[in-house]
Amino acid sequence: MCSNDCMRWSGQALDASRSDALPGLESNSGFVRSVTTPEFAGVTFHEVLAKSALNRVPAADGSGTYGWTINPYRGCSHACVYCFARPTHTYLEFDGGADFDQQIVVKTNVADVLHRELTKPTWDRHPVALGTNTDPYQRAEGKYRLMPGVLRALADSGTPFSILTKGTLLRRDIPLLVEAARSVPVDLAMSIAVYDDELQQQVEPGTPTTAARLATVRAIRDAGLDCSVFLMPVLPYITDTRAHLDDAIGRAAAAGATSVMYSALHLRPGVKPWWFEWLGRTRPDLVQRYRSMYLDNTYAPKDYRRWLAERVRPILRAHGLGLGRVDPATGSMGFSNRTGDRPTAVRLDDGTEQSTPATSPLKRADPGYDRRLTPRRPEDAVPTLF
Repeated sequence: MCSNDCMRWSGQALDASRSDALPGLESNSGFVRSVTTPEFAGVTFHEVLAKSALNRVPAADGSGTYGWTINPYRGCSHACVYCFARPTHTYLEFDGGADFDQQIVVKTNVADVLHRELTKPTWDRHPVALGTNTDPYQRAEGKYRLMPGVLRALADSGTPFSILTKGTLLRRDIPLLVEAARSVPVDLAMSIAVYDDELQQQVEPGTPTTAARLATVRAIRDAGLDCSVFLMPVLPYITDTRAHLDDAIGRAAAAGATSVMYSALHLRPGVKPWWFEWLGRTRPDLVQRYRSMYLDNTYAPKDYRRWLAERVRPILRAHGLGLGRVDPATGSMGFSNRTGDRPTAVRLDDGTEQSTPATSPLKRADPGYDRRLTPRRPEDAVPTLF
């Protein structure tokens, strides 16, 4: 029997023959319907039947390693101005700006498809990352409830998984995560980049507040699970002050974070127009500085990254937090070192160091970690963080 909520959403279905409402989807044989609702003003949800749930992605560092990801949604109503995943929306003939924020593709059958894929005899229980492209706990998850089925399928199949999210909806599923962690490795991370409330609402207008996300970190820790904090991206000349970084890392430590990962803003070509539009509107004094840093580059200059590392390291030490490890294939936090290996330090190409277990926990968990594969679709391309 359909609930009142279901009936209200059903009543908002758009005519599937309206190609103007469905750019890039009108010829998709898996398309079901498009839905609008007053609860999400300005947002259209395009419900589709996915053919596959698992994506295999190669590492960005050219190492030949790869990882597995799941993306229950395409596009994200969190509307982060800097989001690295914006260019992936153009595959569906949407733009990477307003359409990425407001035209959300929902894979309504993702849990069922995933269950079939994970129960195949050929599945080797590779670790799977969620949230490395678009957020699985964005606001629509409150209506569609795709994640409980995804979590059960992963746990029931004995598949390790990690989740990176800005969404406090994860708190709903903490009991499921605790249950899953009894049988498989489960790594969780909350993405919290901005600790100034006014600025946070400017650059991440659809996200929960910083305080709400820190409270979610605390709830995860109180449930007995580890939780890292992704301090990504650090915005040059905006959130890289010693005061902001000390406040951020101190509040993460107070919430119980088990480690912190950080990196400077990077701007892919498809993201730059939206970032510079925001910058010109809100911080015109910084436009020239950003042009000198990013006009011909995706990443912040090496000198800046070295400077940032020198600023962050003593703050981490002061708050008793270690630097987490980021998996080069999926962009997730990798899997916690549960075997007692002594951590070592790896020198990165920008001269900074990142702590990492002596034996990669991802390699321990995944016997096929070193195989090579080319991504199948743009959404499967390596999701280098932010």
